[in-house]
Amino acid sequence: MINIIIDTLDNIRTYINLSNDIYSGLQFLKRLEPGISLGSYPINDRVKVIVEEYQTESNRAFEFESHKRVIDIQYAILGVERVFWSPIKDLDIKTPYNEQRDCTIFVNPPSTPGFADIGNSTFAIMFENDGHSPKHCVDVPQLIKKITVKVSVN
Repeated sequence: MINIIIDTLDNIRTYINLSNDIYSGLQFLKRLEPGISLGSYPINDRVKVIVEEYQTESNRAFEFESHKRVIDIQYAILGVERVFWSPIKDLDIKTPYNEQRDCTIFVNPPSTPGFADIGNSTFAIMFENDGHSPKHCVDVPQLIKKITVKVSVN
């Protein structure tokens, strides 16, 4: 089972054999312009991109999510966001799996969960066993434009 991947857009060729769909999503990120409009963009029938803006938070609760039907590739095209990470086996379920939302919510991470600071060409790929807690600030809260690539696994 693969765990979270944290890397930069300069290295996307490394993932060409991981999955055609993941690689397509990474290619989209590499070509992306900061002026992209908010919304949802299909890449193919198994990959879509969600573009959103929001303020990162300094005192955000540690609630982690995971998905069974999609792999998330997360990247901030404007600003930087800290996404905390923990294997779901180390977390407690707060909200059981919701089939419609494809999401389980977890709490009680280890005392020092890992994290990825996404943006400035750094992205993170989260798999089914990766609990992730987005929307945290790195130093101070800031408005970010975030790209989430949803890659279907079924």
